[in-house]
Amino acid sequence: MRTADPYVKSVLSLKGDPAVGHAIFQINCAGCHGWEADGRVGPSLQGVSKHKSPYGLIHQVISGETPPMPKFQPNPQEMADLLSYLETL
Repeated sequence: MRTADPYVKSVLSLKGDPAVGHAIFQINCAGCHGWEADGRVGPSLQGVSKHKSPYGLIHQVISGETPPMPKFQPNPQEMADLLSYLETL
């Protein structure tokens, strides 16, 4: 993923709200990654921001390249909120 990508640049220019990001996670991600992001069908996301860059996390969410994870492209503010939440894990 190019850091010059307009979507990525837009996401990274915004301040995310981890509480809103948690709600987005619960609605869209918890079914596979667990209510507390501790893994179910999908892997645990505990500490994920220590292993993946913000660019890598954005790419993982929007690409759909790792089945069974679906392609998901929230609007830039929602993605910033989701990143902010993932940083708290």
